[in-house]
Amino acid sequence: MKLAVVGGGSTYTPELIDGFARLRHELPLTEITLIDPDERRLALVSAMSARMLARAGHPAAVRTATTVEDGAAGAAAVLLQLRVGGQAARGVDETLPLECGCVGQETTGAGGLAKALRTVPVVLDIAERVAKAAPDAWIVDFTNPVGIVTRALLGAGHRAIGLCNVAIGFQRRFAAALGVDPGRISLGHVGLNHLTWERAVYLDGTDVLPRLLAEHGEDIARDVGLPAKLIRRLGVVPSYYLRYFYEHDAVVAEQRVTPSRAGQVAALEESLLAMYADPAVDTKPELLERRGGAFYSEAAVALIASLVGDRGDTQVVNLRNDGTLPFLPDDAVIEVPARVGAAGAAALPVAPVPPLYAGLIAHVTAYEDLALEAAVRGGTDRVADALLAHPLIGQASVSAELARRLIEANRPFLPWAETGR
Repeated sequence: MKLAVVGGGSTYTPELIDGFARLRHELPLTEITLIDPDERRLALVSAMSARMLARAGHPAAVRTATTVEDGAAGAAAVLLQLRVGGQAARGVDETLPLECGCVGQETTGAGGLAKALRTVPVVLDIAERVAKAAPDAWIVDFTNPVGIVTRALLGAGHRAIGLCNVAIGFQRRFAAALGVDPGRISLGHVGLNHLTWERAVYLDGTDVLPRLLAEHGEDIARDVGLPAKLIRRLGVVPSYYLRYFYEHDAVVAEQRVTPSRAGQVAALEESLLAMYADPAVDTKPELLERRGGAFYSEAAVALIASLVGDRGDTQVVNLRNDGTLPFLPDDAVIEVPARVGAAGAAALPVAPVPPLYAGLIAHVTAYEDLALEAAVRGGTDRVADALLAHPLIGQASVSAELARRLIEANRPFLPWAETGR
């Protein structure tokens, strides 16, 4: 089986390769093709990947390509992990909104919209190329903002599923707290990408969330950056991204005096690339753990193995709503447990979502409608409307100013901006 990775020159890639090596019994790979236009990074990362596989005794060959057409041909699955504009663009996403009093984050709020504007057209073009080179391949999207990008792919008719590591991260943390194998833990996970709550934690089918909150509430609260008192009162575990909504002003105050994550990651990447250049390094560096994306490889292996092997197991993925959450349109993309097999993913039934969560989910879904429209069609007014609809912004004057500044900052990536629309 062949797998292609678009954005294969990413410093994340050895994390993915490590998962393929450790879980080789789940995914019988014979070829991994790394696709990236950056030939320097591609050479370093591919050589590192080949050494890792050789050390693990994995038989897969590592190949490289600078075009999707060359790299995707014959692939059973194509994984998307690209970052349009690199860490420099991310730095703008994280800092420009702060100047207008809004959260600066690369996937949420104004920064998330800027990333969607840059990314959606590129991903749709890549998907068209994949469809021609490998018409039966599954596209697995790990590129943020995953919900909007996946919705764009599905709306264009592609065989696509979105993937995030938040759910598997919670599964592993909860299993560690309980001292059990992660396979015994499943989640009552509901919401949108980067806007989710764990409403139940099942250990062998029994909900142990009340026990987790009682015994480990303080640790969980620290993990998600929210007060333990709030989490215990709600009786759920919000994802870390809910902090941007529940503690907006405090987050903005912190971000104004804290170096951007983009700057930190850029420095980490240079260190990692130097390590990858060393022919003696053939295992995943510990430094890679600071890069983020914990359990990314394991989630990707599990999803691809189920899609190509028709395993019919349950995984948390991003997929069309299709009535699962009745207060959302069918074409919304939600993040819930689903049964995954050769035909794709089918959402499992979800218990009714109370207004405290349903209201925010519906609000952000409406924003995502407008964000996708802006990303596909362009236009200053569409960008401003998306910002106005976002619950973290929602003020006309701020939305108009942010729209103008985001477009100007991202002009090199927005062909429509040159026309003055």
